[in-house]
Amino acid sequence: MTKNPILDELHAVREQLLADAGGTLEGLVAKIHADQKASGRTVRKSRRTIRCTEAAKSGDLPVENHSSPHGDR
Repeated sequence: MTKNPILDELHAVREQLLADAGGTLEGLVAKIHADQKASGRTVRKSRRTIRCTEAAKSGDLPVENHSSPHGDR
């Protein structure tokens, strides 16, 4: 591994989390979602904008033909 003990510890924790979730990233995401749901806490969903999702460039929305406001180019 590296000569950085902090990175070594982070890598070890990542490996343990993946192992606990079946060894796959998909399993880890599913476990995190299940843990969040079981916690009973409110999980706020982020707002995704056209700029963030690139939907304006995908042809999926009619706004694709609108010009960008000044300063967004």
